[in-house]
Amino acid sequence: MVTYLYWTVIFLVAAGILYGLGVKMAKWKVAIPLTLIILAAGWSTYYFKYQQIFVKRYGGVMTIVVPEGQHHLGTTWKDDNMWIENYDPESNTCIFSEYSKGNMLQGRVTIKNCNPLIPQTTNNEVPTKIDTVIK
Repeated sequence: MVTYLYWTVIFLVAAGILYGLGVKMAKWKVAIPLTLIILAAGWSTYYFKYQQIFVKRYGGVMTIVVPEGQHHLGTTWKDDNMWIENYDPESNTCIFSEYSKGNMLQGRVTIKNCNPLIPQTTNNEVPTKIDTVIK
């Protein structure tokens, strides 16, 4: 919800500048570049600073796509950065990927031979039936 409020304010400010300078004062050469600067500043501020803060603290909106061929296992937060755990069955690895602000600096942790989707017994044998693991 707060994401929609943020964008509503940005677009209202941009429209106000376009209307006030462009329509009322007939200064289109100033109004159009200034409106584009406001929109670019609003986008970059949202993308590089506020997106994850809005999602984590205020219930904002964010979409992340799981890479092709991987299974999503979980998501957690470390400060204002999101860590996403996916499983790649082809290489049998679990991949923790950091989604930092602006997606500029990313950490990545790879765990090999993790088998998160296969139930394990105490002696590391793969059971033939699922009910042999659940007690």
